[in-house]
Amino acid sequence: MAMPAETARRWTAREVRELIAAAPLVTPRYELVDGELLVTPSPSLYHQRAVTELFRVLLPYLEHEPVGVLIASPSDVELEPEFVTQPDMLVVPTDEWRRVAAEGLPIRRLLLAIEILSPSSSRHDRVRKRPLYQRHVPDYWIVDLDARLFEHWQPHDERPALLTDTLSWHPHGAAKPCTLGVTPFFASVFDV
Repeated sequence: MAMPAETARRWTAREVRELIAAAPLVTPRYELVDGELLVTPSPSLYHQRAVTELFRVLLPYLEHEPVGVLIASPSDVELEPEFVTQPDMLVVPTDEWRRVAAEGLPIRRLLLAIEILSPSSSRHDRVRKRPLYQRHVPDYWIVDLDARLFEHWQPHDERPALLTDTLSWHPHGAAKPCTLGVTPFFASVFDV
């Protein structure tokens, strides 16, 4: 649920990093998109449940296919200068993970970015952040809890693949794809 903090001024990545450093708690989350500071309050229970269910699928897959490291937000990602985001979930390539572990944040490369929509984050996740992810990330998933579907974006896509049955992700370097049943996923999220 990202909301603009101030619309009259242009923020810098340095200022946003200072806000993040000054607020050691998980919320609110701060992101910088085209000079605009986005402030995200605590997510809903269903949002958190979706994160948990995605972890249940992706973590064992990445243990078997060790191409990257799965992380949940908050974690600073700076794919371009002056553009700091915190996807809800992300997969960092193994070599980038080693660099971040040695040098520190921000993360500069991703294999996968995942955003779980909230009522006020939809425009930012679909319109503002999506082009950035498409320029730099091979796969971008938007989890639409209301429509109970996944939007799967890849570079150069003009429209997403709208997935209501099966989502398949085959990152570079993996021998086999990760497959997620969309209907069972949403049943786990909502029918606890």
